Amino acid sequence: MHTKPDWISAPAIADLLHGALDLQHTAHGVLPHRLPARARAQCADGQLAMAEAQPSGVRLVFRTRATVVELDTLPTKRVYVGAPPRPDGVYDLLVDGRLAGQAGVTGGNTLTIDMTTGTTEYQPGAAGTLRFTGLPDRVKDVEIWLPHNETAELIALRADAPIEPAPDRGRRVWLHHGSSISQGSDAASPTTTWPALAASLGDVELINLGLSGSALLDPFTARALRDTPADLISLKIGINLVNTDLMRLRAFTPAVHGFLDTIREGHPTTPLLVASPIYCPIHEDTPGPSAPDFTNLNAGRLRFRATGDPAERASGKLTLAVIRDELARIVEQRAAEDPNLHYLDGLDLYGEADSAELPLPDELHPDAATHRRIGERFAKLAFTANGPFADHSS
Repeated sequence: MHTKPDWISAPAIADLLHGALDLQHTAHGVLPHRLPARARAQCADGQLAMAEAQPSGVRLVFRTRATVVELDTLPTKRVYVGAPPRPDGVYDLLVDGRLAGQAGVTGGNTLTIDMTTGTTEYQPGAAGTLRFTGLPDRVKDVEIWLPHNETAELIALRADAPIEPAPDRGRRVWLHHGSSISQGSDAASPTTTWPALAASLGDVELINLGLSGSALLDPFTARALRDTPADLISLKIGINLVNTDLMRLRAFTPAVHGFLDTIREGHPTTPLLVASPIYCPIHEDTPGPSAPDFTNLNAGRLRFRATGDPAERASGKLTLAVIRDELARIVEQRAAEDPNLHYLDGLDLYGEADSAELPLPDELHPDAATHRRIGERFAKLAFTANGPFADHSS
C-alpha cells in the first residue's frame, strides 16, 4: 500500500541555489536572475529581460538521504502565435553527478509572443509540483537543474528526509558569457547545453551568462562579469552582433577592448578565453540583420535568413568572418601584455564540415547533438593538456 511520506521542508531555497547572480523575492517565492538588479535597470529590452530570467545553469544543490523529493514551482511558458505549443521546460535531477530523473511542470503563466508584430501578452496561471521518487536510500548530493529556456519561480522544496546545503567540493568556478547558443538554444535539457556538458567534463562549477539574443557587448554585462567571483572566464562574442546588425567595425573594436578592460578591473590575472562564433552559413560573409521565415511556422519549423548585402562589408558591416579576424587580432595585441588572455576560434568547435554533417536546423541554433559536440570539443580544447583552463594544481 502506498503511503504518503512525512514531508520535511528544506531550509531557505536561496541558500541552496547555485549559478544565479541575483534572487528576486516574489509573491509566490524566489525568482532567480542571471543578471544583477542594477544591470537589469539599465536596459528595458524585453528580449534581455526574458533571457536573463530563464535560469540556464541555475540549480538547487543539497545533501540528503531522501528517496522522494518535491519542488513546487511556477513556470512561465512562451507561446508563439501561429506555432504549435512548445514542450514544457525540463528539470534535470542529478544524484552524485549522474542524471537520475527528469520532469516538467504543466500549466503556469503564459507569455504569448507574436513574432510578426513584436507584441506580447501575459496571462497568469497556477503553480505545479515536480516529484522525483525512487532515489537511493543513502546520503547523497542532489542537484535539480532548472530549465534553460523557461522562467521558474521556486516556491517550496521538501523531501522525506532532512535537506542541508551540500559541502563545497572545492571545484573551480567557470564564468561564461555568450548568446542563445550558450544559453542552450535547442539543447535537450539543462544539463546538456554545451556549457553544462563542458563544465561537467572539466569538473568545474558553472555560472552561465549565455543570454539569448543579448550577447551585445553591453557595459552592464561586462560589469556583472567583473563583479562575479570566478576562477575562469570565457566570452563567446559575435553572432548576436551580426544578427541584430547592432554596430559597425569602427564601433566593434573599441567595444571589445572596453568589455575586456572592464572585466580585467575585477579579474586582472584570471584566465580569460575569448571565443569567436561557430560556423553559421547564412552570416559567414553576409551581414545582418537576421529575419525569421514564417513559411512553415504552423508546422513548428522556424528558419532564419540573412537580409544584409555582402557588399556592405566595405562600409564596415559585420559578418562572422570579419569578427573572427578582428577578435584574433585584438587578443593577439592584448596578449603581449596580458599572458592570461587567450583566443579560441569558434570554427574549432563547429566548422564547415560539422555544418555539412549536423546542419543548424533553423540556420542559427544548434540541435542537441551539436550541443554535445561543441561541449566535448570546448572541454578538450580549454580544460585539458595545455588548454587555458587546464588544472595544474594537482
